[in-house]
Amino acid sequence: MSVTDTTPTAAPDVDVSALQHELAASGVRYAMAGFTDVHGRLKGKVVPIGHLPQMAAGSELFTGAAVDGVPQDINDEEVSAHPDLSRGFRLPWKPEVVYFPSTLFTEGKPFEAGARHVLERQLAAAAELGLGFNLGIETEFFVLRQGENGLEEVSDRDTAEKPCYDLSTTLDNFAWLTELVEAMDELGWDVYSFDHEDARGQFEIDFTYSDALTMADRVTFFRLMAGEIARKHGHLASFMPKPFADRTGSGAHFNMSLKDLATGANLFEEGDDTHGVGVSEIAYHFIGGILRHAKAISAVIAPTVNSYKRLVRKGSTSGSTWAPVFVSYGDNNRTNMLRVPLAGGRVECRAADISCNPYLGAAMILAAGLEGVRERIDPGAPHRENMYEYSDAQIAELGIDVLPRNLSEAIDEFQADGLSREVFGEALYNAFIDLKRDEWQAYQSHISSWETERYLTFF
Repeated sequence: MSVTDTTPTAAPDVDVSALQHELAASGVRYAMAGFTDVHGRLKGKVVPIGHLPQMAAGSELFTGAAVDGVPQDINDEEVSAHPDLSRGFRLPWKPEVVYFPSTLFTEGKPFEAGARHVLERQLAAAAELGLGFNLGIETEFFVLRQGENGLEEVSDRDTAEKPCYDLSTTLDNFAWLTELVEAMDELGWDVYSFDHEDARGQFEIDFTYSDALTMADRVTFFRLMAGEIARKHGHLASFMPKPFADRTGSGAHFNMSLKDLATGANLFEEGDDTHGVGVSEIAYHFIGGILRHAKAISAVIAPTVNSYKRLVRKGSTSGSTWAPVFVSYGDNNRTNMLRVPLAGGRVECRAADISCNPYLGAAMILAAGLEGVRERIDPGAPHRENMYEYSDAQIAELGIDVLPRNLSEAIDEFQADGLSREVFGEALYNAFIDLKRDEWQAYQSHISSWETERYLTFF
């Protein structure tokens, strides 16, 4: 079955009985109703295809207290998954199963803390302004295999310090890589490019943008699909932001634009380009809103302890981390948090990494951008220079903010910014802060091998 590009907040009515018979006739035997926990991992239940009508009505119940980021007490009414029947994915590697991304409900209404509904609320806010939010997410990740001495690259030729775009090692990975690409195309995602990325064992697959809800559904499913296909070939797919200290980390760059809901026109392409970087006036306001809330947004789009080991200037044998450090924007300049690629008409956020929950990340960044549009925030002049070459003193002198340097700082910023509570809702806002503070505390208490190697016999 194909995925339709629909108005994000209002899935079209689907004849459930007709869909059930169509799926059954084509060999589908099971249906999944899935949702994400706060980390963006898929959870759900499976029903025989004959029970699709009941599942569509919300028959599958979940105890929120059993899932991270579904803030419920054990005595609360369960949440139920209401599948979006217009955005289902038939599993290419297991075609007898169809997966439906779902919105959680409780007490007869959408669950405020459900990640998918958090994004739906912001898309509705955009729609009130006559705006739609288009999003493309670049998927970077590692695929490795188990060797005699631990995990290693699939190709024994993948040893270069600058392995980016290497065709020989790309071909060595073709078996799993093309199976994944063909699976994505079977689902109608329109893959237009894939390559060996900047780190050994790292790859990127790019596919056509869509409305933000569809893109978040796809990226969460992509991680499951890539993991399953890599496993089928005896490999391991990792979406850890920075698995190796001396290699580039895995981003999930958000490529964003607003469209006119009435005409479908890309509003980042039309109008005055005040600063000459390739976008319109409304795009500059959108950028201004994101920069205002960038530090709080960072906690959501770079949500792990490990994420902040990617957001550094140095730390790769290839010569660059390609990751932003500053709260800044510019033209086709990869040293800014926000970049306008050469073709113009869109804004890329480079701080997001592949471990983020795309529903929550898209919701926070859209809310900030819409604030910029409503208040006509001026982002100032773009930075066209190499930001990595500034010293800390020069950055301070220029009045440029720095992104949080670790998860603790990011959560402080998230907690202090009123936009976070507004976007997440009270229960998820508190649950996210508690969960991430616990994660930071566990990291702080851990004694790493670096510490024992450095200090155990040093004194």
